[in-house]
Amino acid sequence: MQEVFLRDDLADAWAGCDPFDAAFALRGELARDVASRQTLRTEIAGRSYYVKRHEGVGWAEILKNWLAGKRPVLGAENEYRAALALAAAGINTLPVAGFGQRGKNPAALQSFLVTDDLSPARSLEEICLHWPERPPPVAAKHALIRRVAQMAAGMHALGINHRDFYICHFLLRSSVEDEADLVGAPLHLIDLHRAQIRSVVPRRWLVKDLGGLFFSAFDIGLTRRDVLRFVKAYFGKPLRQVLTEQAELLDSGDKRAKALYGKAVERRQLPRQVAGLPFTRSVFS
Repeated sequence: MQEVFLRDDLADAWAGCDPFDAAFALRGELARDVASRQTLRTEIAGRSYYVKRHEGVGWAEILKNWLAGKRPVLGAENEYRAALALAAAGINTLPVAGFGQRGKNPAALQSFLVTDDLSPARSLEEICLHWPERPPPVAAKHALIRRVAQMAAGMHALGINHRDFYICHFLLRSSVEDEADLVGAPLHLIDLHRAQIRSVVPRRWLVKDLGGLFFSAFDIGLTRRDVLRFVKAYFGKPLRQVLTEQAELLDSGDKRAKALYGKAVERRQLPRQVAGLPFTRSVFS
């Protein structure tokens, strides 16, 4: 069984080649190399791309995931399908230039995903790192909160949950240091490797996505009003109504976020800890 998609630019560059041979022969700057998955930045016909290559995960990995109650990620297909769905809905993500998957044995599938290099770009984690010391313009911050909320709501409305939903996986396509650029520069949601697609996102996965997003924003100087601004934009309803109707969901997301935060503090994994910057244990002022 084999499936291949090549955008025109990649089809032209690889004309006459086996796409799997071409994808797995690429060389470049290695960004990640874990288990059966490798990500690198490369050039094809003078243009910059990122390519993710997956070898079979093996039956041991599949069994481990099923025993833990998790759906195993077998290759690049999850990210490919999720990226297409988001793009079709008008939500910026990684533009797909090529995808291929082959094999019948789920433990030995071989696949690749080629996406455009979005550089110059900065993650929201990088942009927000110094906000406690250097707050951005208020209007720009509010606009960015609404944009993230609307992208999150749009993704979940499509039946997609991210599973690694943190601010580091939002890329602002700009190298401009003026934070007023937060209002207009394109914002992209990336790293859909573990994304799941259903008709409706189950509640527990909404909790995990929203909890993860809240956790990743705990230490960047947001206020409770900022959080309520996000909640209102995400649900698209009057705040009083949301706080009544979604109280249980929001409480569960908040508990998950605080649990993640506590573990990160203990392990010294918070971005500001890693950068040697001070932080407080109170999450919102």
